[in-house]
Amino acid sequence: MNETARIPPRSAVGFELAAGQRLTVIDAEGTQVADLLAYARNDVREVVSNGRTFDYEETIRLTTGNRLWSNRSNVMLEIEADTVGCHDFLLTPCSADTFRHFYPDKPVHRGCFGNLAEALAPWGIEADAIPVAFNCFMNVPVGEDGKLSVLPPPSGPGDSITLRAEVDLVIGLTACSAYDSNGGSFKPIDYRIG
Repeated sequence: MNETARIPPRSAVGFELAAGQRLTVIDAEGTQVADLLAYARNDVREVVSNGRTFDYEETIRLTTGNRLWSNRSNVMLEIEADTVGCHDFLLTPCSADTFRHFYPDKPVHRGCFGNLAEALAPWGIEADAIPVAFNCFMNVPVGEDGKLSVLPPPSGPGDSITLRAEVDLVIGLTACSAYDSNGGSFKPIDYRIG
């Protein structure tokens, strides 16, 4: 698949990515976040891990040249190109509980968590197996006092990140549903496999 596919606002897709294939995630209209999950195709209990990644990459600012590691200390993806250089790997996918907690005056949405659970179910991946996602383009600065903020993404229309699979993977990918993550607007996310 070399053509570009679109994830509608506030939804998700699941698909397989073979070792050596590249996934390009594109912020089609700007100021949108895409939650990315990766599971080993041959055993979906092996999953991308923010803790292992921070440990082995020795940074929380992941960009070109950094790798995303699994809970079993294996490299799953390598970032080959990145036009934004701002992503989050600290915060969990938004959920119905997130909406009740942070947006009590807004309608409750199942969020990226619920969307990912549905998209990944065909591979036998249950909701409890959804970890912290690699949040493409998400802007989560950490203050000197350790306090987290969620600001609008700095990505503009057409900005992208390209990751190469090191092993056969199952991927979950969203167009984020949370208000703060995307500056209060909901937009699509495009992606391309090559």
